[in-house]
Amino acid sequence: MTPEWAKEMNCAVTVCDKYGTIIYMNDKAKETFASHGDLIGKSLIPCHSERSRTIIADLLASGGTNAYTIQKNGQKKMIYQTAWRENGIVAGLVEISMVISENMPHYIR
Repeated sequence: MTPEWAKEMNCAVTVCDKYGTIIYMNDKAKETFASHGDLIGKSLIPCHSERSRTIIADLLASGGTNAYTIQKNGQKKMIYQTAWRENGIVAGLVEISMVISENMPHYIR
């Protein structure tokens, strides 16, 4: 799986299959996790807490979405995790991680 549009995005894009095996990382995701080596083909389950593993399992079972913000290495980030599907069936998860401003504007439209 090589979505060219995601390759050089200024946010980290990581995709796993329905078993939690990483099948794609864009350049930013690879850069973010470079200290862990090449993660393509490896399970993302062992590097997560029990709480996170439960969320991952729930997202894969329900086809749902999980979004939150974190503070890491002095940067505020938005994490967006959602199921991806093939022929309507959950095939895995996509995580998009992006740096956001401390004072990010919020609009009501």
